[in-house]
Amino acid sequence: MSQRKSTAGGGGKPETRLAMVRRARRINRELAEVFDYAHPELDFRNPFELLVATVLSAQTTDLRVNRTTPALFAAYPDPASMAAADPEKLEELIRPTGFFRNKAKSLLGLSAMLRDEFGGEVPGRLEDLVRLPGVGRKTAFVVLGNAFGVPGLTVDTHFGRLVRRWRLTDSTDPDRVEAEIAEIIPKKEWTDYSHRVIFHGRRICHARKPACGACPITHLCPAYGEGETDPEKARKLLKYEMAGTPERHAAGGRPPAESADTGGPGHG
Repeated sequence: MSQRKSTAGGGGKPETRLAMVRRARRINRELAEVFDYAHPELDFRNPFELLVATVLSAQTTDLRVNRTTPALFAAYPDPASMAAADPEKLEELIRPTGFFRNKAKSLLGLSAMLRDEFGGEVPGRLEDLVRLPGVGRKTAFVVLGNAFGVPGLTVDTHFGRLVRRWRLTDSTDPDRVEAEIAEIIPKKEWTDYSHRVIFHGRRICHARKPACGACPITHLCPAYGEGETDPEKARKLLKYEMAGTPERHAAGGRPPAESADTGGPGHG
């Protein structure tokens, strides 16, 4: 694994757009090898559960949402039952996810609209999903990509942070980030690319202390060196609490032993 800093966007010659696109796609290919198990980390069994879980995931962790939704869906398994829920009971069930009053209002509103306008089914079109209370483009693309197989880019805080570190965009506006990355990454890759970027951001390329010394794509990253570069110190910063294979769950969410020497996750 190379530990040298890329000159892309740095003090050398300015990177051409063609070179940037090639580098971005190579990052995607290499992350696909590292995170070949990347997947949506919210637990769901159908589009409605994914929609609700994604709304609840705002300003909290997927782990906390996954601990909350079993009781929620046991009480309200479909839009009709959730639309008829007692607001105070609903708020109490989702309280652990934070901002529970606003989230309860969104869940009641979107459930009622699904019941009244969509026959109790989650629609599979972006223009319909974003009409639902509490549902923006990010939430809509999570649902479309993972419940309907429609490619979409999920521009959350991890995604935005990483594509800026990689100098693929300098925008902080999610809609503009989405549009710019859509021009770089092939459409068929959008959903999986989103998972890979978010996995990398959660596990290695953290906001305040990126684990540069344990990163598998340092040779492609113009921001290498912003975080800890010492491999041993960087390894202590790695987070695998939500790793996504049975082997990792059995190991308590830690990477398997064979990947320990690489400073990164195994290949699933």
